[in-house]
Amino acid sequence: MNAIEMIERSQLVDRPEMRSGDTVRVHVKVREGDKERIQVFEGMVIGMHRGGSRASFTVRKVSFGQGVERIFPLHSPIVDKIEVIRSAKVRRAKLYFLRDLRGKAARMKEKKRTN
Repeated sequence: MNAIEMIERSQLVDRPEMRSGDTVRVHVKVREGDKERIQVFEGMVIGMHRGGSRASFTVRKVSFGQGVERIFPLHSPIVDKIEVIRSAKVRRAKLYFLRDLRGKAARMKEKKRTN
């Protein structure tokens, strides 16, 4: 292990196991002036980019008929917590094809949870 990996290891935060196709609820810290509040962004994970402390994931939701995507750094202090709500059975790592689908066509088959 080189020096960079040793420094990055101290910056990693414990996050729940998630994959593409999971519906997640991301609690984000938002600063407004001198105040800070938590804002929730709920949607489906359409892609993950691994890479130690540089890892990020993209969440997509439809808000008022308009598709909204947001990229979150996985180990950032801005992300307060991540809740995995449900998992879907998907066959690819990047779900960018969901951008072209609307309504019922954009649904994914839910995967059974094993507790």
